Amino acid sequence: MSIESTERAEQEAAAWLMRREGVDWSETDKAHLEQWQDASLENAVAFIRLEQGWEKARRLHALAGGVEKGTVPPPGQWQISPFFEAELSLAAERRAQPPVGVAEVAGNANRSNRARWGALAATVLVALGTTAYLVVDHYAADRYSTSLGVVTSVPMSDGSRVTLNTASEIRLALTDTERKVELAKGEAFFEVAKDASRPFVVDAGSKRIVAVGTAFSVRRERDEVAVVVTEGVVRLESVEPSGAGEVASVATRLESLNAGKVAHATADGVLIENKEALELQEQLAWRTGYLVFNETPLANAVAEFNRYSAQKIVIDDPAVAGYRVSGKFRSTSLDAFVRLLGNAFPIEVQRERERILLTKRD
Repeated sequence: MSIESTERAEQEAAAWLMRREGVDWSETDKAHLEQWQDASLENAVAFIRLEQGWEKARRLHALAGGVEKGTVPPPGQWQISPFFEAELSLAAERRAQPPVGVAEVAGNANRSNRARWGALAATVLVALGTTAYLVVDHYAADRYSTSLGVVTSVPMSDGSRVTLNTASEIRLALTDTERKVELAKGEAFFEVAKDASRPFVVDAGSKRIVAVGTAFSVRRERDEVAVVVTEGVVRLESVEPSGAGEVASVATRLESLNAGKVAHATADGVLIENKEALELQEQLAWRTGYLVFNETPLANAVAEFNRYSAQKIVIDDPAVAGYRVSGKFRSTSLDAFVRLLGNAFPIEVQRERERILLTKRD
């Protein structure tokens, strides 16, 4: 990736982001945006970076506007801060023009327009990143959560970063001796800044993950916990109340997990798998807004998609549940995934108000 191409991608990503937040955003615009993102990795990364900054702005607005502190509201349930009004006005003036980055107009934007969007991209990344940093530091012992379909990043004052997946909730507490995160529900990826004097501890129900400087994810579904380690080493422990009080507990070391290890912990024990780097990347693709399947049973793929949408896919036939699917899909593109299923398999799709029913086609 060259500096010039990266800057161009960020300029175009800013233009797309402004256009998407407009009142006349259409399905055609959405398709063009996906086409632009799929055109190159640089495009996808640039848009995700700016989108994360935008999500932080939503959280900040919520903190100042009566919404529960730490909650990231979904699109359409928040108001743009005055900081963006001038740029949104500029975006409104451009609505009659094709969006930047679509194949038929790529490269035709003039230099002054690109410079303006580039300045906006830099402003969003720097200003929002700094402000979000201060908010997290100020509410260091508070709750942060995401709504259905929202993935966002929370920078911590120690230099660490937490990326929250859909419908997830954490509580942060930083002290002089420990950096503690409670994963109340959902999934989070942790990029831990090294600090030997302050271990980084993630509590997930009856399991505890301890690290110093590493990168790993934790997914909690009731009493089941999955840990994926991409860098360094973490310690997986089982935590039981000691009987000496509500706070006191006894930790039992279960396993030491290094990079490439995936652990699935339940009340019955721990299963550990070794994964190649590509497999880990696919498993953590949710951080960039994608779900990746590789000969995955349809029942499992549907369960993943259902985590991101209020409208659930329901399989009403065991034969359908066993179909195998492969591919890379946007986690929020439920309709596109269902259309693909109907075209690729003998599946009948019945759409209802709160669910999409899948049965075997005669």
